[in-house]
Amino acid sequence: MKKLFKNLTLIILPACVSLAACNQSSDKKKTTMTDSTQTSASAFEKTIDGKQTHLYTLKNKNGMVATFTNYGGRIVSLLVPDKNGKLTDVVLGFESVDGFINSTEHYYGATIGRYGNRIAKGKFKLDGKEYQSSINNTPNMLHGGTNGYQSVVWDGKQIDSTTLELTYLSKDMEEGFPGNLNVKVTYSLTDDNEFKAVYEATTDKNTVVNLTNHAFFNLNGEGSGSILGHLVQIDADNYIPVDSTLIPLGKIEKVAGTPFDFTKPTTIGQRINDDNIQLKNGKGYDHNFVLNKHDIKTPIATVIGDKSGIKMEVFTEEPGLQFYSGNFMQAKNAMKRGIKDEFRTSFAMETQHYPDSPNQPQFPSTELKPGQTYKTQSLYKFSVVK
Repeated sequence: MKKLFKNLTLIILPACVSLAACNQSSDKKKTTMTDSTQTSASAFEKTIDGKQTHLYTLKNKNGMVATFTNYGGRIVSLLVPDKNGKLTDVVLGFESVDGFINSTEHYYGATIGRYGNRIAKGKFKLDGKEYQSSINNTPNMLHGGTNGYQSVVWDGKQIDSTTLELTYLSKDMEEGFPGNLNVKVTYSLTDDNEFKAVYEATTDKNTVVNLTNHAFFNLNGEGSGSILGHLVQIDADNYIPVDSTLIPLGKIEKVAGTPFDFTKPTTIGQRINDDNIQLKNGKGYDHNFVLNKHDIKTPIATVIGDKSGIKMEVFTEEPGLQFYSGNFMQAKNAMKRGIKDEFRTSFAMETQHYPDSPNQPQFPSTELKPGQTYKTQSLYKFSVVK
């Protein structure tokens, strides 16, 4: 099976090397204040299904800061410098674990699995046997089903001052997927201002796997308004058209001459309201781009915040990139600082295999067999354009 992703680097504050030390310390009630964002570690301590949740804070030598929670394996905040040197939180999240639990949007910042994106009607066959996952995006399965990895408490381990390791045993037939799947995700912040993710998994039965992270970005800063002015470039000559339920039609089409042509820098809003059936099906951009030939050293997408000058380059070993323009945001949730998640105020760039691959034999396989190791890496590198 082809390799998929890589790893990240993080730091826990205040001055804690081990998670146990942080949790037992009186410092756990301290807060990290940057760009008007306040995150309290104590607000992320909760017992869910007999397991304890925590907040992990990580920092690189340049002052870039990221926070994570092991509830859903989520990135909570990501502070990077803008063109004026101001640290800006470019990821949507909540100020407490309860915010994520009660959110009407289940995937903010979450590690996604066992299968990212959609499977038609939740059904697929392996070795001649049909399996049925839960239907949570009628009439299909989305992002692993009703209780996907966004809903579980991962085991967290602080490896060093820059690295967080999350592990989870996804049991045989959980959400209808066969095989006991041992999953490990390593998140880190590098000193090159990269948010890095490495995904690994092994199984004891034939299964399907498609892991990713669902960070919701706004490069002008969380709560700064619409993302339609962001400039986007994607190294993809083709994309996958979908039906009205966002399941692939089974073909790959050229982006040339369509609103999906981001081979040259184009703002998200420039063509998002064009009279195009695919845009109507997705209510905007919610499509998988078939990436041109690449390796982990070549950026496959670039996004620039029009107000902040923050530039994000995406690198991956995956064959696809799901670009989502925040079409289903409905201002139903109060994020950090109480700011609502208004329509199209964030976007996602999910590195992954293609949607519905188990039912589309012409797509790259997502099957994982006993004795194989699923391993893939992706990273998001930040800089500024002045």
